[in-house]
Amino acid sequence: MKRFTIFVVLVLTTSSLFSQEKDPKLNIFLNCNFCDTSYIKQNLGYAEFVRDQNYADVYLFFTSQRSGSGGRVYEIDFVGQNMYKEFKDKITFSTTSDSTSDEVRFIMLKNIKIGLIRYWVKAGLKDKISITIEKTKETEVVTEKDPWNNWVFNLGARGSFNGQETTSRRNLNFNVSARRITEANKFYFRARFDDNKSVFKFDDQEDIISKNNSKNITLYNVFSINNHWSAGFFSYAGSTDYNNKDLYLTFAPAIEYNFFDYKESFKKQVTLAYRLGVNYTNYTEITVFGKNDEYLMNHSLSLNGSIRQIWGNINGSIRYESFLHDTALNQFSFNFGTRIRVFKGFSLNIGGRYNITNNQINLPAGNLTVQEILLRQRQIKSGYNYSFNIGFNYTFGSMFNTVVNPRFD
Repeated sequence: MKRFTIFVVLVLTTSSLFSQEKDPKLNIFLNCNFCDTSYIKQNLGYAEFVRDQNYADVYLFFTSQRSGSGGRVYEIDFVGQNMYKEFKDKITFSTTSDSTSDEVRFIMLKNIKIGLIRYWVKAGLKDKISITIEKTKETEVVTEKDPWNNWVFNLGARGSFNGQETTSRRNLNFNVSARRITEANKFYFRARFDDNKSVFKFDDQEDIISKNNSKNITLYNVFSINNHWSAGFFSYAGSTDYNNKDLYLTFAPAIEYNFFDYKESFKKQVTLAYRLGVNYTNYTEITVFGKNDEYLMNHSLSLNGSIRQIWGNINGSIRYESFLHDTALNQFSFNFGTRIRVFKGFSLNIGGRYNITNNQINLPAGNLTVQEILLRQRQIKSGYNYSFNIGFNYTFGSMFNTVVNPRFD
């Protein structure tokens, strides 16, 4: 009798648990390659995260761009599916250059919750939603003035040291930059110094020492003409051991046309840009053309495009440049990268670049030593260079991936 009573109690308890009505949840698909997804999953209630967009009630599509202050501007598209397909929303927010990763993910989660409110309401969760809006004080609103007038400055230094019994390497880097970005104008200045040294030790032989350093200054100023046109100038100065340049100076006016409105750059842009440059170079060693120094003019035409949509992203560029005194001294550059979701769970990744180089006028005369080639102390003649990568991802199994387990991560 006692065993029978215990059995009945267990059956009734189990039945009551299964009979309890569970709160509905939104199936959410995150398309974001810079989000802290573990944090979002752990802190977003009434949500079930799925690994395939076809199972989602709400598709969250994230894009971001660098802001003038050094922070980032984020945009989230909320695309409803199934019973929510009439909903389509967008939220934009920004962070500052000194925002910590914890602050960024907190702001991101806050805006995700705001964007999901009406989806939760339609799902029948309005009693679970709590909204707090601070009451504005009845005082005069004072516009905060920026004491820096949109200027942002940066100082940086880095050193790396590594080695073993027979080799040692050292790299030192110093940089300083200043920029000011507004809707009408973009100004940028940067100075950088790199110093590299490697030492190779062999028994009963003299140490082989490889040194390579470079210094460069970049300054440009770009002006907005309208929603499609921009103009500006670019200037460069510096020196580089690897490229046989003791001193180089460049000044290049430029103009650019965007086939789309610049305001759409979060999602898509196709630009055509032309530059005309004046160059002076003082070479470290006499070149293959017998020059110690020279003034030259060159120009370039480039077509650049990028598209980021819910099915994936594509970016690429084609660039032609040549010297005006001899157009046979030219270079063609091709770059391409894509990640496309082909079908459920399967995505294809392709990327690569190919350069045809017929403009290496800076190469030093004479033959390079094996040591200089192997240690990459000098640039060598090459009619082309390339890189290519291809891969795919295929995921199958449970469509849910809400659980987070950080042990031993």
